[in-house]
Amino acid sequence: MSERYGGYSLLEQIGVGGMAEVFLARHSGVEGFEKEIVIKRIRPHLSAIPSFVNMFLGEAKLAAQLIHPNIVQIYDLGKIKDSFFIAMEYIPGRDMSAVIPKSKATGIPFPIEYGLKIASNVCEALYYAHTKVDAVGTPLHIVHRDVSPENIRVAWTGTVKILDFGIAKAATHLHETKAGEIKGKLVYMSPEQVMGKDVDQRSDIFSLGVVLYEWLTGLKLFSGENDLAIMNNIIEGKIYPPSYFRDDIPSEVEAIVMKSLEKEPKRRYGNACDMQLDIDTYLSGCEFTPSNIHLANFMKQLFKDELAAEKERRLAETPTSPPRFARKTNRPQPPPPPVATSGSGILEVSAEVHEELEPVEGLLVPFGTADLEKLRHLAEAKNTTMEQIVKEVVGTFLKFQT
Repeated sequence: MSERYGGYSLLEQIGVGGMAEVFLARHSGVEGFEKEIVIKRIRPHLSAIPSFVNMFLGEAKLAAQLIHPNIVQIYDLGKIKDSFFIAMEYIPGRDMSAVIPKSKATGIPFPIEYGLKIASNVCEALYYAHTKVDAVGTPLHIVHRDVSPENIRVAWTGTVKILDFGIAKAATHLHETKAGEIKGKLVYMSPEQVMGKDVDQRSDIFSLGVVLYEWLTGLKLFSGENDLAIMNNIIEGKIYPPSYFRDDIPSEVEAIVMKSLEKEPKRRYGNACDMQLDIDTYLSGCEFTPSNIHLANFMKQLFKDELAAEKERRLAETPTSPPRFARKTNRPQPPPPPVATSGSGILEVSAEVHEELEPVEGLLVPFGTADLEKLRHLAEAKNTTMEQIVKEVVGTFLKFQT
């Protein structure tokens, strides 16, 4: 796909949900500047709900203030036509919701050390966000509310990024307002979040504990026949230690997980920094302490088939730039190329034959989107082609040059 959306080009839809559509997009600038980003476009019908819009804008503005190497950066927030959007950093890699199933499918065991390393990076990002203050030192009280495998991304470089800060609050507010229900990724919520109580940083710590439990055991911690059954299981807080399902889990690791999963918030880690300290202390004493390079190599091995397919696709989509002119030969002159009118910002114009040079595939003339649109309208009004108008303008200009 290729769709213009304000100053962005939407390249591919990479996700869709009840609240938003997610696209891989390209932002273009002067002198051929291009950058791949992600556009999260809120569904138009939600713009008609003032309470949701106010909550969404407020939380997105707070999240945009978070600048940390383990947090996906928000670049822009706005509204185009009847939908709001967020433009954010694109991280080539995979979400953890894809990593664990891929590991199972390929028969490559997911190492405990990698799970702990990723969790340590998430802790660092959470602590930064939880303790963020404004310009005068007032705490912002940011809570993620949706720490889940889908929101933890591992780049091909081994960098770990957490995304969608604050968006869950707006989504939860929407559902509570409309149906009196708490929706979302229910199985990763804390007991206090499920019960609709006020949540603080310890709720995110519980959610991370649920995620880490799943990575270590390969099993979802909470399950049930329906949402109500899952909610009851979370509230009751009956949790089997990870070693019940996997006997090679070290006791130190199990202690970290179980402390993060305490039913009562006051019995959990008081902040993400304390949890990270315990994780890093354990990893420092391990025979193998993974680095970003180790994690990057593991990811590339795990997804080597998908990476190869992606490389082939991009090579097929990348246009080759022919030489502008070639030395004149005896071969027949090729026919003039067609005029590009697709709105791509490039207009192909055939050139007249010079003494010793001949055109190969014409002259590529870059135009800004606005100028190209004006040129198209002018051509339609004069019942001619865009190519002919450009030729006449250039010819007139050259006629008066010395």
